[in-house]
Amino acid sequence: MTKIILLGAALVFMSGHAFAMKPCEELKAEIAAGLDAKGVKNYTLTIVANEEAGDKTVVGTCDGGTKKIVYERK
Repeated sequence: MTKIILLGAALVFMSGHAFAMKPCEELKAEIAAGLDAKGVKNYTLTIVANEEAGDKTVVGTCDGGTKKIVYERK
């Protein structure tokens, strides 16, 4: 299951430039739908400023590259 999550995160990260211009809430909903479709449970997606991402798993960049969406397992 972890490999699926990491693969999904990598795909989203690699296509980050395409998603960077999207509004954060829209991109967050798309990522959540993808994770739910893969059967991922017990996670949170949080929108943070770039400098707040730290060592968390970044699964998306939005609002013109000013914010990131981070994935955390509960």
